[in-house]
Amino acid sequence: MRTILKCVREYKALSLATLVFIVFETLIETRIPTMTADLVNQVKNMESVQGAVDPGNMRLVLTSGLSLVIMAICSLVCGGLAAYTCSKASAGFAKNVRHDVFYKIQDFSFSNIDKFSVSSLVTRLTTDVTNTQLAYMMTIRTAIRAPLMIAFSSVMAYRMGGSLAASFLVIIPVLGIGLIIIGAFALPAFRRVFRKYDRLNESVEENVRGIRVVKGFAREEFEKQKFAAASESIRKDFTFAERVVVLNNPLMQLCVNFNLVFVLYVGSKLIISSNGTVIDVGQISAMITYGFQILMSLMMLSMVFVIITMSAESIKRITEVLSEKPDLVNPENPVNEVKDGSVDFENAVFKYSELAQRNALENTTVHIPSGATVGIIGGTGVGKTTLVQLIPRLYDVYEGSVKVGGVNVKDYDLVTLRDSVAMVLQKNVIFSGTIKENLRWGNPDASDEEIEKACKAAQAHDFVMSFPDGYDTYIEQGGTNVSGGQRQRLCIARALLKKPKVLILDDSTSAVDTRTDALIRKELAGYMPETTKIIIAQRISSVQEADMIIVMDDGRITDVGTHDELLEASEIYREVWEQQTRGGESDE
Repeated sequence: MRTILKCVREYKALSLATLVFIVFETLIETRIPTMTADLVNQVKNMESVQGAVDPGNMRLVLTSGLSLVIMAICSLVCGGLAAYTCSKASAGFAKNVRHDVFYKIQDFSFSNIDKFSVSSLVTRLTTDVTNTQLAYMMTIRTAIRAPLMIAFSSVMAYRMGGSLAASFLVIIPVLGIGLIIIGAFALPAFRRVFRKYDRLNESVEENVRGIRVVKGFAREEFEKQKFAAASESIRKDFTFAERVVVLNNPLMQLCVNFNLVFVLYVGSKLIISSNGTVIDVGQISAMITYGFQILMSLMMLSMVFVIITMSAESIKRITEVLSEKPDLVNPENPVNEVKDGSVDFENAVFKYSELAQRNALENTTVHIPSGATVGIIGGTGVGKTTLVQLIPRLYDVYEGSVKVGGVNVKDYDLVTLRDSVAMVLQKNVIFSGTIKENLRWGNPDASDEEIEKACKAAQAHDFVMSFPDGYDTYIEQGGTNVSGGQRQRLCIARALLKKPKVLILDDSTSAVDTRTDALIRKELAGYMPETTKIIIAQRISSVQEADMIIVMDDGRITDVGTHDELLEASEIYREVWEQQTRGGESDE
């Protein structure tokens, strides 16, 4: 709670104002039944002995009636103001929660995100924040108003009815114990529901992202059945939880009716037996009103209890994100300049999790001089992508070190390092917006001439200009209205606009033909001669002319050299070369 309440911040004043208005509203409402009881007794006694109405009593009745109207209006005003300040405070609180969670996620390393999963983080930013907002709104208004109403009404009921107030000593513990039992059964069900929501969202996300594969394999029915099963599982848990929670309604009605019968029965006997000297009609009416106020407040408390029970798991899930410590943080005195593009791996060891049984990289040592063009070749899963992800410090090594410009990457300011290293990932991500807006992710201040120059180097200019709107063409979410090869070339152009010290192309020309691939490599050499270029590729032709080629196998660097040197010294490289040249290289 301490963690989540830090998100209130500038809305503390509105939250406190809500409490003040609620206190006044509650005081007024608990005073009204007493005034009503006095009015009832005044009406009962307003006739004189001769049967004529006493003008003095009539004025007293009118005065009391007017006072009741004024009190009711004051209560309405306080309630309205409380609703206004409460809604603003709760909406602002939710805004801050979203802000803090989203900003926290931006600081996460890849390993932090892997821990939660993307679908779970989306659920926490949407459904969980909505539940938390509702819980906060109920807490600062209803959860304060109901106990105050119970306390004030109980005191007034005891003053007005004396022994008749004993019924509340039975009702309140019964309701309290009942709500505790209900919560004990409902809370685990709600916890299961939110975990299943994560899995459902993950299924939907995978289906939408891979919809072409689904249709290509005609697996629509299978995906429908999988979704229906996940949805049915959530329905069952929610149904069970709701069945348990709604038991508070009959329990509440039982208590309401018990109080009504008790007050009317015992009160009527007292009036008759004492001839109205112990208790009168006005007091009976006040006792019934106070009884309803107490029981309605208990009902509101039960609603709060249900909401908080549902939201407890959401609050816990949000605080897990807010409390998570990013694996990668800036050092105390970070280096704010990358001198050149040299890269050094010194006995680097890496694994994706402390629980992993094997390392993804083993004792990796290699020196890449600044400005060199380096190719990396190896089979699927040998650690090529893992290796280059250590350069911009997307992950940290467990042992050894990685240096850029002669400085350990752990000593750099993260923004400085990542601004100096541009990486085009295997999965090309294009955001919704125009082509020009996407390219300026690489450099927000890039001029139109710089954008055009980068696109020409990436062999993207011609196809961009083939669109009616050119660089102002709107790209749909995920880049669905451009081809895979076009997305790759736009991502390369975006990276070039950063003018980095190190450029990493992680199999980023796999969707273009060999001719275009060759043109891109030729342009890169002239476009940024001082930049270190690291190219991961499956085709040897993509790295054949590189200054240095690194061969990887099973998380290790097995050989390093030029194309000719590796043909003689590396069995793995020679085997791949022979397969590709003899079998004929198929363009993707």
